[in-house]
Amino acid sequence: MSTSQAYNEEKGGSSSLGEPEYGHDPASGGIFSSDYKRHDDLKEMLDSNKDSLKLEAMKRIVAMIARGKNASDLFPAVVKNVACKNIEVKKLVYVYLVRYAEEQQDLALLSISTFQRGLKDPNQLIRASALRVLSSIRVPIIVPIMMLAIKEAASDMSPYVRKTAAHAIPKLYSLDSDQKDQLIEVIEKLLADKTTLVAGSVVMAFEEVCPERIDLIHKNYRKLCNLLIDVEEWGQVVIINMLTRYARTQFLSPNQNESLLEENAEKAFYGSDEEDAKDDKTEAASLVKRKPYVMDPDHRLLLRNTKPLLQSRNAAVVMAVAQLYFHLAPKAEVGVIAKALVRLLRSHSEVQYVVLQNVATMSIKRRGMFEPYLKSFYIRSTDPTQIKILKLEVLTNLANETNISTILREFQTYIRSMDKDFVAATIQAIGRCATNIGKVRDTCLNGLVQLLSNRDELVVAESVVVIKKLLQMQPSQHSEIIKHMAKLTDNIQVPMARASILWLIGEYCEHVPKIAPDVLRKMAKSFTNEEDIVKLQVINLAAKLYLTNSKQSKLLTQYVLNLAKYDQNYDIRDRARFIRQLIVPTEKSGALNKYAKKLFLAQKPAPILESSFKDRDHFQLGSLSHLLNAKAVGYQELPDWPDEAPDPSVRNVEVPEWTKCTSREKRKEKVEKPFYSDSEGESGPTESADSGEGSICHDVRAWASVAVGTDSLTPSLPGQHLTLGSPSEEEEEEGKKAKKKKPQRDREGGSESSSEEGSVSESSSSESDSGSDAEESQSETETKRRKTVKSSDPNRDQRHGDFCFICPGILPLPSLYPHLISSVPQVISPVFSSVKTYELLHRMTGEGLSVEYYFSRQPFAPDPHMVAVQIQFSNNTDSEVKNVRISEPKLLSGMRVQEFKEIESLAPGETTSVVMGIDFCDSTQAANFQLCTHTRQFYGAIQPPVGELMAPVFMSENEFKKEQGKLTGMSEITEKLTLPETCQSDHTIVQRVTSAANVSRVPCGADNEYRFAAKTVTSGSLVLITLEKKEGALAQLTVNSEKMVIGTMLVKDIIQALTQ
Repeated sequence: MSTSQAYNEEKGGSSSLGEPEYGHDPASGGIFSSDYKRHDDLKEMLDSNKDSLKLEAMKRIVAMIARGKNASDLFPAVVKNVACKNIEVKKLVYVYLVRYAEEQQDLALLSISTFQRGLKDPNQLIRASALRVLSSIRVPIIVPIMMLAIKEAASDMSPYVRKTAAHAIPKLYSLDSDQKDQLIEVIEKLLADKTTLVAGSVVMAFEEVCPERIDLIHKNYRKLCNLLIDVEEWGQVVIINMLTRYARTQFLSPNQNESLLEENAEKAFYGSDEEDAKDDKTEAASLVKRKPYVMDPDHRLLLRNTKPLLQSRNAAVVMAVAQLYFHLAPKAEVGVIAKALVRLLRSHSEVQYVVLQNVATMSIKRRGMFEPYLKSFYIRSTDPTQIKILKLEVLTNLANETNISTILREFQTYIRSMDKDFVAATIQAIGRCATNIGKVRDTCLNGLVQLLSNRDELVVAESVVVIKKLLQMQPSQHSEIIKHMAKLTDNIQVPMARASILWLIGEYCEHVPKIAPDVLRKMAKSFTNEEDIVKLQVINLAAKLYLTNSKQSKLLTQYVLNLAKYDQNYDIRDRARFIRQLIVPTEKSGALNKYAKKLFLAQKPAPILESSFKDRDHFQLGSLSHLLNAKAVGYQELPDWPDEAPDPSVRNVEVPEWTKCTSREKRKEKVEKPFYSDSEGESGPTESADSGEGSICHDVRAWASVAVGTDSLTPSLPGQHLTLGSPSEEEEEEGKKAKKKKPQRDREGGSESSSEEGSVSESSSSESDSGSDAEESQSETETKRRKTVKSSDPNRDQRHGDFCFICPGILPLPSLYPHLISSVPQVISPVFSSVKTYELLHRMTGEGLSVEYYFSRQPFAPDPHMVAVQIQFSNNTDSEVKNVRISEPKLLSGMRVQEFKEIESLAPGETTSVVMGIDFCDSTQAANFQLCTHTRQFYGAIQPPVGELMAPVFMSENEFKKEQGKLTGMSEITEKLTLPETCQSDHTIVQRVTSAANVSRVPCGADNEYRFAAKTVTSGSLVLITLEKKEGALAQLTVNSEKMVIGTMLVKDIIQALTQ
């Protein structure tokens, strides 16, 4: 049985290539299949001339890789298809090559010319994939090619390709560190990118290649702070960690002038009173010299923009913000992170482990921050041991005289646990609480003594060790406890516990003069069988008893020292030899013999039971080094605060005076009541433009809805410029009279205010303190823009009667498109669609000049092969803007732009509209240009949705079927979809299709079928759309066009419009 037959039988007998079973390895065959036949069926499919077979083979191979199977032997067969014209196949080939290019470098080098061609591909995904594969080939000989590719990709139109270029920079740097200077230039260029997609990746490259070049961040600091909220989650983590280090070098410590009492109250957890008194004097003297602290506005900007990220769903982002606040924020503000960190304790155990490690460190210096959440750190029976021990650590750090009784009750419960490691940690925690809080020391000691009668030897042993440390503080008061512990030597077998008891008896032998010699006698009997740590303590006990009670213990001591003299362990032999010479006087012994008592019986300081997390805060919280408590490879030290603040002007972005807003009172006077209610305005959908420049697309209300009132609009015919701006004096007077009779109608709803707020955060030139002022200036801008276009003809309502003008996306009148008409279709009722307005220049970026555009769907009179774009300029400043024009258009080959006539002057508060034509060459690539005024130049980009690249065509049903028959095979794209309940009526379906694309409806005899037709504006290629309703809510969408890319994109847009 062949391999392919075995595979088909596994699938249940189905041999159809259209229904692959990804759950099985298609080349596995069987247990005893020979290796030389592995993957033969896939190799045959990859060598086929049919793209469908190649695509199917690549899907199976990628599925194998995803399941962990080794597909490296298919490399020669796959790499041959890198030049395949089918985009889907090419994408999957690049996915495979990224995985195996490093292993099969020689074969990958043979196709390097194909990768270089891929860098020029019109499809951004192909360009990015080609660069990714190129950077995965780890061969020094192609470093110059990689360097050139990265530089070109850094200037690419697509943010996705620029992001891939940022990812390739560390790869090239690790391959050849000599390229560092050139890579820094690319990083500097990418850091200036305003796209959120690129920000996180380029900062990661910066951290890998040149983290010491803080000067590259200065000009981009405010932009990164403002973009932070919109960057992807892992980019947010990288940026926050980088900005933490940056802030520690550029700003002063916000806690430098804080009250000494507060500071020492938290710091004295482990310190003694004498140390605190010294610190008070030195710090009080230094405080006199310090100047009053004023927080830098940029420091405040960072804290303000990161605070909302504490609500992120990603635990890493929350942890990054928490460490930033801990290291940078004033003590009074650090408390906000506690609630967010406690929320993370409900996550997976891995997340809990990392969070608790950091909380344990924070709780040492900032105890008060977590005290309200004490119960959140109580231990559950289901917690893993490591989590339990960390929670114990936090509870011990939070213990004070107020809550110690509650915490000790918890500890009593924990001691009964079956987890022995956890019980041992609990006993140690009780010892720490007793050490740090004097009033409960006796209580804790009595409790630990009760544990000495526990059946579990490990519990008793741990208790002995802790009691030994506690008794060192007040030995004279607890001689009974020492006697009780001496009796345990017969039962306890744990070496550490036996050694602790022997040390206690030897250290305080004067408190138990009768028991100590007897203990030594027993230990001498079992000396040879004891562990090394116990033997050393037996020798010490013998020496101390010899010095204090030589009559009873002299012979015993000599016996023990003789046993130790011949012990197998050299440490014990050396100790015995040393002690014999020290305590037994001989002729050879020197002056040290006189001081033997002082050496052995000197008063020893009580041990300080400290948290293992006490000194971890010198590592940056959230880092791997902090987690391991050891410096990891690549860790960058957190800089100390500077004594004097560096020059803050290095972060300034020059903003002219004329961009400043007027006084608050004047702005309030200009605000007019919006026509639509807040609920209507907020419901408008928003979508980001593909250019990635932070443009926000506003859902502008249908023009027809304005016509319902007393004012109606006429379509803007070719050549006419619709001016939306400040009215003339006569019109103002007429407007005042009209206000008395009827309310003013607004052209736009309230959705702009909510959608514009998002774009403010993406402005790199926004000032750091633009809080409420920015919001108020927005409302002023919106009010000025909401001017209803008024006609000077008072009789127009009577002339039009019930006529509804042609709305964009609606069936146009024949008179408007005489060059497109083939036949007159059946009359159908107009369907009103919405005009989507895109932002070309935000008023913050434009320094008071805001620019919006929309596609009017009217023929562009000077050139019918161009798409008409209506551009609206608004002057939101108090000074005149002059010489508004377009210059230096950067276009792809074949694209053309018909610039609008220069606007000589735009008065303050004035709004005007112009029309420009763009020949996009039937592609959705953006047209880039410089928007110039008399003082500044701004970067602008207009990118069309695929539905705006076409114009309606009128044809009969027979003509539609005839043309559709010519466009089959590769020119036909079919997709199935499910129509929602809100999109079942004819009116709604037609409205949504025409809103997605500039098409006209074609008459159709079938009730369940909808047909639309259009031609591409540049080439005149037909685009035919058929939507057929099936049973229930199912439907089938078919697009026929020789422009396959346009057809594919149009299908996606129409499906999105129908199913939203």
